[in-house]
Amino acid sequence: MPKTYKHALLMFSKPPIPGLVKTRLTSEKGGIFTEEEAAELFHRSLFDVMELCIRAVDQLEAEDAERAAQDPQVPRHEYGFFISTTPEENVLRMREFFEAAGAWPREFTYLTDAGANFDEHFDDAFQQVFAAGYDSVLSVGGDIPLLPLSHITTAFRWLQHFLENSDRGGLIQAPCQECGVSLIGWTRNTPIDHQGVYYNMTGRPALDAYVEKAAENDVPLASLAPVADIDDVQDLAHAVSLARSVAYGAQFQPDLYVPERFLAYVDWRGIHVGTPPNEDRDSREGIDT
Repeated sequence: MPKTYKHALLMFSKPPIPGLVKTRLTSEKGGIFTEEEAAELFHRSLFDVMELCIRAVDQLEAEDAERAAQDPQVPRHEYGFFISTTPEENVLRMREFFEAAGAWPREFTYLTDAGANFDEHFDDAFQQVFAAGYDSVLSVGGDIPLLPLSHITTAFRWLQHFLENSDRGGLIQAPCQECGVSLIGWTRNTPIDHQGVYYNMTGRPALDAYVEKAAENDVPLASLAPVADIDDVQDLAHAVSLARSVAYGAQFQPDLYVPERFLAYVDWRGIHVGTPPNEDRDSREGIDT
């Protein structure tokens, strides 16, 4: 029998409850939304990200089936979906949000992550997934609606490669715009954790922390292109412009994923991105770019 590897997609996130998520987008903190509106924007983004991940795994499974048809002895790959939040009552709320949206094409396993700080919560979620028999975990958040579908397929392919070729496992990551990560994952045998990454007293950025941890333990590392999350109004403006670009480009590039829920909410709210008028008529040589 061929070897079968089990891979997990972990949505590590808060439920879209007003006052709990994306508060930097609210008018009280310099944004443009009420707490309810900010939560609804996140709600849409969360579902877009999950749908994107499901489509990516569909593609990976189709490729896996095709390889197996050509060679029945090649390793096989299976995928599961986990959604982790805390405390337990928020896990119930998260389940309610997803179930209220109707039937999803995948089953989700809901986890309650525990700990004294963010690093411990993140480690606990990973450990629960590995304890369930999975060989790799790839974690994403719900605030990255412009995550390319290809990031998920490429990330899992790297995890497959590390499982089959590295005795030190391997780490996959994609940076965000502020020295953090928008996507992070590793294999079961990777000697690494989240300790000191987010809860640290030295001011070391999360991205640097993961790279240093990998280097200290001789862990192979693969990096993908940065993906911006949405924390403040500037991030939102960037995401809106990108979403509209992707929506138009998708008619010519069918492999693009359009975050339709996010974009529909933005359009319904009448949000438009603007910049100060540029009346500088100096020569190209005289413009400081």
